[in-house]
Amino acid sequence: MIELRQIEHAFTLGRKGNERRVPVLRGIDLTIRQGEIVTLIGRSGSGKSTLLHIASGFIRPTNGRVTIAGQDVTDYGEGQWADFRRRYLGFVFQNFQLIPSMTAFENTELPLVLQGVPAENRRKQTTELLEKLGIAAYADHYPSELSGGQQQRVGIARSLILNPPVLLADEPTGSLDSENEEQLLQLLQSLNREHGITLLIITHDDKVASIGNRTMRIEDGQLVSPAGTPNEYRKLEVVKP
Repeated sequence: MIELRQIEHAFTLGRKGNERRVPVLRGIDLTIRQGEIVTLIGRSGSGKSTLLHIASGFIRPTNGRVTIAGQDVTDYGEGQWADFRRRYLGFVFQNFQLIPSMTAFENTELPLVLQGVPAENRRKQTTELLEKLGIAAYADHYPSELSGGQQQRVGIARSLILNPPVLLADEPTGSLDSENEEQLLQLLQSLNREHGITLLIITHDDKVASIGNRTMRIEDGQLVSPAGTPNEYRKLEVVKP
């Protein structure tokens, strides 16, 4: 479902004429099969967020190729990426990214509005999804009236409303207490189990990482084995029943 081949990325710092390049990713190879939960663990500054942004098309790699659902998307322009994301990718953010002036229902249905889906169909799809995620009772509430766990569920509902086959999660429990974290992890596992959604989750939390069919560590822009050998990530795979 997701293939990253020899991904390298560097940021340029400094003013013109006095620039310096700072390597962030160094030859990453990663394959995620359809229906897997893959968790990528690493400290702040390790390159895990950059890797996720490359997989989602928000950053173009300095070198390497990105293939998703059989399509090489590396050289897509912004319009092509926007269309591709609508069809294939959902996102779960640490800080929820809800629009404060919209209710839970309106936040969830927004992608359908942008797609031009008729109002009756939007209402049916949105209501069913909020019910499935256990937050239908809060449909008319604004984000400020919701708990952190409820806001995160609304964010997940919005990411799922277009039925994407892939869900990318950026520190999805970072703003939650332990009880809401546990509920969210169970929800993500059930979405994978019941709907076959492929999940790539980045985190610095061992508990979040533990839900993966495979867990990998990134250090200094490289996937490493437990002994610290660069790019031997297959040795770090933890396959669960």
